[in-house]
Amino acid sequence: MNSISLCMIVKNEETTLQRCLESVAGIPDEIVIVDTGSDDSTKAIAGEFTSRVVDFDWVDDFSAARNYAFAQATTEWIMWLDADDILLPDDRTKLLRLKDTLSADIDAVSTLYHTAFDESGNVLQTSRLLRLVRRSKNFTWSGVVHETLRSEQEFRYLNSDIVVTHKKPAGRSEAEPSRRNLQIYEKQLSAGRELGPADVLHYARELQKNGEFAAAIPQYRQFLEWTGADLDVALLALHKLATCYALVGDLDKEWECTLKSLELDVPRPEFSCRFAERFLNRNQFRQAIFWYELALQDPSIYESDAAIENYPFKTWLPHKQLGLCYYQIGDHQRSLHHNQLALQYLPGDPDIATNILFLERRINESAGKGAGSGA
Repeated sequence: MNSISLCMIVKNEETTLQRCLESVAGIPDEIVIVDTGSDDSTKAIAGEFTSRVVDFDWVDDFSAARNYAFAQATTEWIMWLDADDILLPDDRTKLLRLKDTLSADIDAVSTLYHTAFDESGNVLQTSRLLRLVRRSKNFTWSGVVHETLRSEQEFRYLNSDIVVTHKKPAGRSEAEPSRRNLQIYEKQLSAGRELGPADVLHYARELQKNGEFAAAIPQYRQFLEWTGADLDVALLALHKLATCYALVGDLDKEWECTLKSLELDVPRPEFSCRFAERFLNRNQFRQAIFWYELALQDPSIYESDAAIENYPFKTWLPHKQLGLCYYQIGDHQRSLHHNQLALQYLPGDPDIATNILFLERRINESAGKGAGSGA
């Protein structure tokens, strides 16, 4: 039987920690909670689940805290979670099963990580991260924020279909930006520390999240100048850069990024939608239709297991826009079809519901006129 240490770092997580630990009940053989300075009831809650609650002086470095937590583990495997992560029941069952069946030739297990959702509960963004690692392989964390788990030893990994769900507590919006991470990076820079490629990318994303689009642009550009970046990550950075250009009103630069994406790979959904939007804004509806349809193609042709995905660009967004485009060229049946598909993703969208009622009425009126003229 494989044994697992769950290692977590926490601070002021009284609203989420119990929910997290209850969701993984029965999986870890050992729980290590490293507290980085809570002044609420976090440590008391942690104490209800484990006696291994330890303090760590916060030094503005998430990797330092996580490495300290990993150093406390004593079992064969180490698993990590954040306090606002949970395992849904099906994923808990999958992980329990995996714990029983993990073979000796596997050293690490990755899981999907669902990190953002829309108001209808659709997943907006997911990534794949190493979640469970063999302690003997000496995995360590690097990066002050958005840290990465690595090992200098060779290791074999398994890509599982288990999902860890990032779930903010009630009342806290996913859209509310926090300046905490941005301040950590700025403190590092003011101290003269040079950021590596991964930190530059994450610094750019933090700037963008906080509405500092002009400041994010040179950081994204710097990251893209480095060679050796994973294709999916490079395309993510290019997409984010294009968005920043659009938000500062530089549409020519946004277009340059969109064209650049074709030099890197086949059209991804987010870039197909950018091409489509350019034609839509020029009332070139047939060209827009081509690109929106392309965004809906089988994602397996352009996505790897490591892809960071943006679901709207391959689900409701192209369907909703195709509804508009087909209406503009007079194809009401196809317009209705795509509005109905969009409503499946956004069941509470009043505009789509109104479109469907309008289109159904127009189609019925046309059918009635046709029957009348044939009498």
